[in-house]
Amino acid sequence: MVSRARLLERLNEGLASGRKLTLITAPAGFGKTTLVSEWVTDCQRPIAWLSLDEGDREVTRFLTYLIAALQTVTPSIGTGVLGVLQSPQPPPIEAILTPLLNEIATLTDNFLFILDDYHLLDVKAIDHILLFLVEHKPPQMHLVITTREDPSLPLARLRARNQLTELRAVDLRFTPSEAAEFLHQGMGLNLSAESISILETRTEGWIAGLQLAALSMQGQGDTTNFIKSFGGGHHFVLDYLVEEVFHQQSEKVQNFLLGTSILDRMCSSLCEAVLADASAFGQDTLEHLERANLFIVPLDNERQWYRYHHLFGSLLRQRLQKSRTSEAIATYHLRASAWYEANGEAADAFQHAIAAQDFSRAARLAEIFWEGMNESFQTAAWLGWVKQLPEALIRVRPVLCTQIAWAYMDMSEVEASESRLREAERCLENPTDEMVIAVDAQFRTLPARIALARTYNAQSLGDFPGAVKYAELALNLVPEEEPFLRAQTKAILGGTYWANGDLDAACQSMSTWIDSSQQAGNVIFAIASGSGKADILIAQGHLREALKTYQESLQLASAHENEAQRVIAHHHLGLALLYHERCEDESAAQHLQKSLEVGPLSTLRDWPYRRCLAEARLKEAEGDFDAALEHLAEAQRFYVKSLIPNTRPIEARKVRIYLKQGRLSKTSAWVREQGFSGDEALRYMREYEHLTLARVLLAEYQNKRTESVMVEILSLLERLLRGAEAQNRMGSMLEILIVQALAYQTRGDSTKAFPSLELALTLAQPEGFIRIFIEEGEPMRALLLDFRVFNER
Repeated sequence: MVSRARLLERLNEGLASGRKLTLITAPAGFGKTTLVSEWVTDCQRPIAWLSLDEGDREVTRFLTYLIAALQTVTPSIGTGVLGVLQSPQPPPIEAILTPLLNEIATLTDNFLFILDDYHLLDVKAIDHILLFLVEHKPPQMHLVITTREDPSLPLARLRARNQLTELRAVDLRFTPSEAAEFLHQGMGLNLSAESISILETRTEGWIAGLQLAALSMQGQGDTTNFIKSFGGGHHFVLDYLVEEVFHQQSEKVQNFLLGTSILDRMCSSLCEAVLADASAFGQDTLEHLERANLFIVPLDNERQWYRYHHLFGSLLRQRLQKSRTSEAIATYHLRASAWYEANGEAADAFQHAIAAQDFSRAARLAEIFWEGMNESFQTAAWLGWVKQLPEALIRVRPVLCTQIAWAYMDMSEVEASESRLREAERCLENPTDEMVIAVDAQFRTLPARIALARTYNAQSLGDFPGAVKYAELALNLVPEEEPFLRAQTKAILGGTYWANGDLDAACQSMSTWIDSSQQAGNVIFAIASGSGKADILIAQGHLREALKTYQESLQLASAHENEAQRVIAHHHLGLALLYHERCEDESAAQHLQKSLEVGPLSTLRDWPYRRCLAEARLKEAEGDFDAALEHLAEAQRFYVKSLIPNTRPIEARKVRIYLKQGRLSKTSAWVREQGFSGDEALRYMREYEHLTLARVLLAEYQNKRTESVMVEILSLLERLLRGAEAQNRMGSMLEILIVQALAYQTRGDSTKAFPSLELALTLAQPEGFIRIFIEEGEPMRALLLDFRVFNER
């Protein structure tokens, strides 16, 4: 309604100078959004606009809407990233944003991206996203932020580098001429220059105050006295003006405003449900409020969803508290809760039940909506809900207790999870009339779910025998009509078998899980699990079967290309390392490149960890040991617990590189820290570390030639070999035999070295193992030459 040429000139100047960011920050009602709306109308650039509200504080939702806004500029942008966001375990934020920014960098046209009302978010994770966008944004995108308070950005640095255009409250205030134009032409008032000057002075150019004052004056005969009596600070003025505006509405509109003020967003059917008045004509009233400038903001182009201006809504709620009983207000909330429940809006249904202090209803909703939120990996948000419930109410709901235990289980909070599991068991063992069950189907499977949760918890604590015990218990308890729960239990059981070194059983469990996932229609689970099965096969020394497994998974992925992109980076990385082992360098390079291309889209949390491990291994093979150690240090930062057991700890990997560097002081320090004992029981989870110990002792023997050390080495290797043979772990046997052969060679006993080497070669040849020998360096080369000469005699 009022053109602001002086401000538009500053905005255009900042855009023309190529600055990174335009920041418009001022309290409510200073015309931030209106100014930007006027600017973008004539700026001759495409516009992506994201209007924010408090519901956007969840990172996945914020990023989803951000991409949707970008797609108004280029419809295809961010499609792959959206797929990643819908995954069960999205990757780190940088891995999501990088491919998105790379796509933006390919655009030919410059455009504006506007984040409106950014202050409503106030979430550190989203502040981190914003910082990443500002620091890495392509030149095609100019970022515009409107907010009531400064965002968490390095504004001083941006100013110093002339990368920031900013407008603040002092800039946005109406000048006397702008106030006159607004009151005369915008609000249709015929006021004297003196009256306008008084209003402008007393509102200090605050646009919302002027608008509310003008609304109050419409239809009044004596505006002069009103203006003279108008005064006070902003909060007092606003309270007074809202009273004036509110009282000028009809009783029907007043009731509508008060009843719907409990809603963060409104549509016609929701408003009618809350007011319980079929004659309310919600859509007509909403459109009337919009036409009357009664601080209602449309949220879509179709004018289906609206919200009140935050300040206006707040004041309406204050008046609601004063004019209605607490019972009446609770009734509004309960009606809203019922509407949201019927429309599948879990969060809003729950929060309105809480607002009504109907905790029984809220608990029932939490119990009902848990399964859907668990399957969509929103258990952390769900757990935030139930923490608002009274403890006494939770304890009489065994299903809810178990659901809470699962939520804590997902967060690896074992003690909290176990506490809730015990409460659920108490309900089952001593049922009372107070016990409440909202979801009968889950109640029937409760014993199995409790056992399955304990399987996860035992694995989190490294208690793998306990995990096997609970997984087997869960399998016995799962009803036949729950095939997916049974398959899930078997998958977890596979992880425990793996940790205990029973790789045959682990591989069979993983195969069963893959088949069950496909039968249940969870193709992405089946594809992703193919990588885990290949890991087991490689540990078994079955490279050919692992290669086949990778290829079958990628073939399945090709039929689901868009969805599968977020889970196939592991497969390509695994193939790269497998071909590297077989010295098929061209194939290795191709799959490594593909893995790095799709890696940033991966939804599997351990992708950064695996990538770093692979880079360390390749650098080690090149002889760049310092770079390999750097990659291992980075991998350590990225490590996350999963169902895949960590059989090769980072520190032991580092020690093997230290040996190649001749840094024996570091390797000896590691041995002391580990506190190895010659008579300790050998476990698969420590096999890699014991083999590393054997290598360290062998290096010490080469320096001092202490026979007792050699005896210790050979005894340890013999015990390790027997354990690997007993569990048919050919991959383990191969390395043990190689170290054993090298030990005998170092001792000068070729007659015993050659049989170990021959058996190792026999195991390796059919599968294509090559680099495992090459990486042993000169000692292995000499041993192989001696072995050939021996055989040629």
